[in-house]
Amino acid sequence: MVAPESVPFVKVGGLADAVGALAQALSKKGHDVRIVLPKYHDIKHFESAKLLEDPSMRVQLGAEDVYTRVWETVYPDCSAKVYFLEYEMYFGSGDVYCGPSGIEEDNGFRFAFLSRGSLDLCNHLNWVPDIIHCHDWATGLVPAFLNTNDFNQPLGRAASIMTIHNLQHQGYSAPSVLNFAGLPNGLFKQDGYESYGQLNMLKGSIYHSTKISTVSPSYAKEIQTPEYGCGLDSVTRFRSPDLIGVINGIDTNEWNPSIDPLITENFSLKDLGGKSKCKQDLQSTYGLAEDENAPLFVVVSRLYDQKGLDLLLQISDRLMQETNIQIALVGTGDESLENAFVHLSKVYPKRFSALLKFDNTLAHKTIAGGDFLLMPSRFEPCGLSQMYAMQYGTIPIVRRTGGLGDSVPVCPEDWSKGCGFNFTNIDAIELLNVIVQASEIYTKEKQTFLSMQANGMKMDFSWTASAEKYESLYGWAMDARKQAFI
Repeated sequence: MVAPESVPFVKVGGLADAVGALAQALSKKGHDVRIVLPKYHDIKHFESAKLLEDPSMRVQLGAEDVYTRVWETVYPDCSAKVYFLEYEMYFGSGDVYCGPSGIEEDNGFRFAFLSRGSLDLCNHLNWVPDIIHCHDWATGLVPAFLNTNDFNQPLGRAASIMTIHNLQHQGYSAPSVLNFAGLPNGLFKQDGYESYGQLNMLKGSIYHSTKISTVSPSYAKEIQTPEYGCGLDSVTRFRSPDLIGVINGIDTNEWNPSIDPLITENFSLKDLGGKSKCKQDLQSTYGLAEDENAPLFVVVSRLYDQKGLDLLLQISDRLMQETNIQIALVGTGDESLENAFVHLSKVYPKRFSALLKFDNTLAHKTIAGGDFLLMPSRFEPCGLSQMYAMQYGTIPIVRRTGGLGDSVPVCPEDWSKGCGFNFTNIDAIELLNVIVQASEIYTKEKQTFLSMQANGMKMDFSWTASAEKYESLYGWAMDARKQAFI
């Protein structure tokens, strides 16, 4: 696996969770899994890493060959190996997606180095994998190398998988990145890496990968439409026969209410007593009225346009005036959204509370203490919070898009047979109606609420099922790659 981030070493978003968890799940199933990451300035859990016995490795770039030192460690709790490529000029300081220069446009050169370096590492180790699994645009040159420079080498027989975690991020770069990487200029064409006169690393990788996956079945369909295709819908439709969606799992050790050390009191499906204590603690933490009978809706989210929380803003006054619900929100992001939610906290004290910060403990407490979770996203490739919520008996209310629609079973004919609520359109009134419906079920149909709660807690969101689907995808890709050499 080649990736720009992976837990527990470096994390910006959900991509890191997926890479680490999938590697761990596959390793435990007996596969020889190895992850290649850049050695950033601030790597967590790096104390166990050691230099390779022969640590100096040549990276064969087009501009000039450079040398990197390679560090190695083992992924916690399994046998997957993790390699870090050290190159101070690109990764010695700065952020994951913004190098020492502070210019994001340099990312093309930084991650061209990662793409080429990951392949040279295989040669350095004299190890030829069956599959090279690439994660998002930052690894987008790997499939092109396999189809050109490395095609007639042993490594060229490896199949490539590109997983699109979020199509919005495509890795626009200068066309000169191809020369820098040592790739043929012919790749810079309309049915390749060219896009609006620039190099689009994700677009090219979709054309060149053996197979492509996304992080949920619905998102795989959505990105083939103009509405969700982010300008690449014609490309994803072209590769549609080779594109599938595999929904992410979650870490069921970290997100397990029966053993979670971060919440006030543990609880389980067999004994929900601790859940009410978590709600009381949450109300106290947020400064809400400690009322067990008030339906408590929670939001754990980045505050950006994608998350659809402007819809909640549009209806918050009506919710506060026409219902008895409480809302607790934690997150940071867009300043205008932050200010609006703080204003509501002042207008409706004890009913509405927004904490503009984020830490893992507070996220766990908020998920555990809520009755309902709000996720009215405009789009959501997979989403994890709705899965966390169901594990903790917190019923999700989601917009039916991407992974939210795939992971939250809804049964309007008999709500007691489902796990949550959803709505279809990006419409504030639709959101208002489903919140009111949920609150009425909480207040007037307690047994239905408890059945939905129990259904969600029974759902299996471990990585076991997802890993099995990736195994099938790998076999499919290997068979397809073999055909290229017949």
